[in-house]
Amino acid sequence: MLRRVLTLAAVASFLIASGSVWSYDEDLAGSYAQLFEPVVGAKAGKALHLMKPEVLVIKIKAGERIVTLDVRTPAEMSFFMSALPESLAIPINELFTPDNLARVPTDTPVVVLCKSGTRATVAGIALRHIGFDNVFILKGGFKALNGYLDAKTANSPLAAGKTK
Repeated sequence: MLRRVLTLAAVASFLIASGSVWSYDEDLAGSYAQLFEPVVGAKAGKALHLMKPEVLVIKIKAGERIVTLDVRTPAEMSFFMSALPESLAIPINELFTPDNLARVPTDTPVVVLCKSGTRATVAGIALRHIGFDNVFILKGGFKALNGYLDAKTANSPLAAGKTK
């Protein structure tokens, strides 16, 4: 009987002591709840700051100042990357250092992109979460942009009134 009580006491002590291992950061979870509060229904993409490739092309053709931020690996960037004047290339695993965050403008729209949009979505949401309100995510990444932007589309003039 004493052995059973000691075993139960040891298990209870272990569970109490390891309780912090199973917990999560409540303040951080609350900040994400606030960030994702407007992400509902048909307006979820807009609330997440997703930008379709055609919108990016229209904005560039209209002469809007946009900085692209490529978060792919250096090996990926060596073959295919943005040629826009104000493009940044910072791999996602290096993005959140003080020096690299200082390179991301706060006064200009920044469009984060990667191959398919997955890393860009993670990076874009994280950047917005830490205070970069001007960050947008290229929906579908370079793959979607490449699918949309053929020679005819790239060389056609901007239609009157199309900026959104």
